[in-house]
Amino acid sequence: MATGTIARFVHDKGFGFIKTEDSDDDVFFHHSAFQGDEPREGQTVEFEIEESDRGPRAKNVTPA
Repeated sequence: MATGTIARFVHDKGFGFIKTEDSDDDVFFHHSAFQGDEPREGQTVEFEIEESDRGPRAKNVTPA
């Protein structure tokens, strides 16, 4: 599993981006992939990465 920090989360749209040390690009995630309470910016998370038609996407996102 990868680890990172929620860099941005848009509450009214239900998506955000995770900053990782392994990549210069942030990883997209949808609220439905988040396991736990409401995601918040600055929160450390663990997740898996899958490829989508728009690039890498996080799944099984859990607070670390």
